[in-house]
Amino acid sequence: MSAVSMAQRLHFPSADSQVGVASSSSDDSPPVYGTMAIKSVAVIGAGPAGVIAVDALVKEQAFDVIRVFERQEKAGGCWVSRDDEPPRELDLDRLADRTADAPVAIPASLPCRTPPLTQQRFTDSPIYPGLETNVDASAMSFSQESIPVVRSEWSIQRHGEDTPFRPHAVIRQYVEDVLTVNGNQHLVEYNTTVERAIKNPETEKWDVVLRRRELHDGAPSDYWWSETFDAIMVASGHYAVPYIPAIKGLKELAMRNPGSVEHTKHYRGPEKYRGKKVVTVGASVSAADTAISVTSTARSPVIAVVRGRYNPFFGDEAFKNPNIQRRPPISHITERTVHFEDGTSESDVDHIIFGTGFTWQLPFLPQIPTRNNRVPDIFLHVFHREPTLMFIGAVGAGLTFKIFEWQAVAAARVLAGKASLPPMAEREKWEKEGIEQRGDGPSFSVVSPHFESYFERLRAIAGPPRDGKGRPLPAFDENWVIAFNSGHERRKRMWRRLNRGAQL
Repeated sequence: MSAVSMAQRLHFPSADSQVGVASSSSDDSPPVYGTMAIKSVAVIGAGPAGVIAVDALVKEQAFDVIRVFERQEKAGGCWVSRDDEPPRELDLDRLADRTADAPVAIPASLPCRTPPLTQQRFTDSPIYPGLETNVDASAMSFSQESIPVVRSEWSIQRHGEDTPFRPHAVIRQYVEDVLTVNGNQHLVEYNTTVERAIKNPETEKWDVVLRRRELHDGAPSDYWWSETFDAIMVASGHYAVPYIPAIKGLKELAMRNPGSVEHTKHYRGPEKYRGKKVVTVGASVSAADTAISVTSTARSPVIAVVRGRYNPFFGDEAFKNPNIQRRPPISHITERTVHFEDGTSESDVDHIIFGTGFTWQLPFLPQIPTRNNRVPDIFLHVFHREPTLMFIGAVGAGLTFKIFEWQAVAAARVLAGKASLPPMAEREKWEKEGIEQRGDGPSFSVVSPHFESYFERLRAIAGPPRDGKGRPLPAFDENWVIAFNSGHERRKRMWRRLNRGAQL
């Protein structure tokens, strides 16, 4: 059966169905999910969400097969650093309408080998030299594995000897260590991309098409094959495909001056902008960090385009630097002149750097739609309406690593048949109320400030480990939020000091 026909025939459970209820008390019985025993699980991604999902699944001791597919060369997700050359050309139309990273054509017969895929897949690293965490390490750590105490001189100079922030390489290694220390490294297939995952309604299993970049007879090639699983955990993250809004004249500027239009994902440090006139766009963390960074080399002032809606955790302290001049949104661009909505303009602009977020794309799940840059039909941001599909990490900022852990343990228990979910009507009500409170967009996935209720609801679903099998979840600790917020205050104090010492 073709992938298209299977997608067309996908069906969902009835609104009153129950899932994740064990059918047998025998320790040797396979876990039962609805009417089907879950024996094999595929995890997509080996970033922070993926590695903790693997650990949770393994500790249940309930599955015959656990396979992890990671398209990068190592574990770490968006913390993987490499010397990627930033793209000189961007498909601004697709980035603006959020259709970039479309599904690729699947070979007609598998397994097979083809020339390397040329379509851009947005696997380039977002890491720049000197990048540090912006969250206290204690608030980031998983409950059983602490992030190592490694402090950079840069961070000590700005935040003190007890700085709670860590260099990006420490976090990357920490993520991999969660795999290796727990003995799960052998479960991961690296350099392997999940290109298609479709549930076959006849078998109730997921047919997964995979592509691995490798050398064959000394030349790069793609090897394609397929595997079948009972369930899937999507832990692929949503910070890969940059979003750049449509602005009249922007595409023409980019064509005339290759490399002049960029996204903060491609930022590699301030030296490139020495003596240049730079405009940054955005008011959240990446735009703030970039604007501050380039003040050390770019022509003053750096122009920061903001709408007045700043990151709720960090505010606008970074933009108060005297070498940064805030301007309203861009109305249009002519030649190298950027025009703003208040009628003013800046001529001879060399670079425009967009810190405008990302688009959440799931090209490997063609039957699972996104809506308003989020995935609908997911209860507690984890349990999709399709009952053997789970999402780990489908949330906004705030205590993210710990949230991933609670999500992973709850999902693993449900798949293992040791925990159950409420009826579909209750799950649908949860989403409906969330939309009413936070909107039907990215803000829907923001857990803050309701951390405790969210953690505790997942912990209640998971329950404790049974017969010593499973990863335990401690009770929510308010100190996590205190550390989380105190880290933000440290960064704001740093910006205030820099602002006082800055000279035009």
